[in-house]
Amino acid sequence: MTQRLTAVELETARLGERATLVQFSSAFCQPCRATRRVLAHAATLVDGVAHVEIDAEARLSLVRRLGVRRTPTVMVLDASGRVVSTAEGQPRTADVIAAIGRAV
Repeated sequence: MTQRLTAVELETARLGERATLVQFSSAFCQPCRATRRVLAHAATLVDGVAHVEIDAEARLSLVRRLGVRRTPTVMVLDASGRVVSTAEGQPRTADVIAAIGRAV
């Protein structure tokens, strides 16, 4: 079954009109900082894409439900909140853009 997430579950005002980049991070995760920059940049390159960062330690129930095992973990959601891609570790901008392409 395909996972679907809502803005309420992510504790954000709304999902992106075309796609949402969801980043699970932790406070002392160095690759999480670099991932934040990559995702924020990618979100500016494609109209209608939002970037949401979630503190994995503060949202353990969501982390467990989604099977997040490490930080950073990035999920790409389509406009309806369906998870179309999940990746662990620091992504490359090109890979993020390709994942956005699968979502829109």
